[in-house]
Amino acid sequence: MSDPYASRPAVHEQEVDGFGRVRILPLDVPADAPLLHRWVSQERAVFWGMNGLTERQVAEIYAHMDTLETHHAFLVVKDGTPAALLQTYEPEADRVGECYPVRPGDIGVHLLIAPAEDGAARHGWTAGLATAITTYVFHGMGRRRVVIDPDVANEKAIARFLRLGFRAGPVVVLPEVDLPDVYVPEKKAQLAFLTHEVAFRR
Repeated sequence: MSDPYASRPAVHEQEVDGFGRVRILPLDVPADAPLLHRWVSQERAVFWGMNGLTERQVAEIYAHMDTLETHHAFLVVKDGTPAALLQTYEPEADRVGECYPVRPGDIGVHLLIAPAEDGAARHGWTAGLATAITTYVFHGMGRRRVVIDPDVANEKAIARFLRLGFRAGPVVVLPEVDLPDVYVPEKKAQLAFLTHEVAFRR
């Protein structure tokens, strides 16, 4: 089967042992919006905060993000199949920066794993993707620490990140963002951190 994403340039490519080839592609909003809309509209993605939005609204959000120098979105592809939506951001340019002491070399990450086909179990899927993503963030971007801010009620995501080596930080309340181009409600979040040393100690 041909890879429909093969012609798109990647910011990172990696063959992950026992998992497959992972490519991280800058988001192409017009091309990727229908796929992202399907992902974010599912009940499992309720904590992503886009349930109920139209495809056009989802596209507008990512088109706006594409104009920013501090926030970036990527489509993560495994062996030619879309596997995750990755977002990176500068903590000092985001509301999370108001809630903890940002260090030089910090990078914020949001990760939405694609739904499994037919609900089939995918053992090692998140760990395989995380291997490529952490390599990109730490080595490709030269960062020293990743911060995440999942909703405190999203226990499954929090447990998954802790298994990957993240260390739990404080529970904080991320303030509401109400701007002409974007609205994000207040969120009670569990901060967690992954350092370069922990990520690559194995």
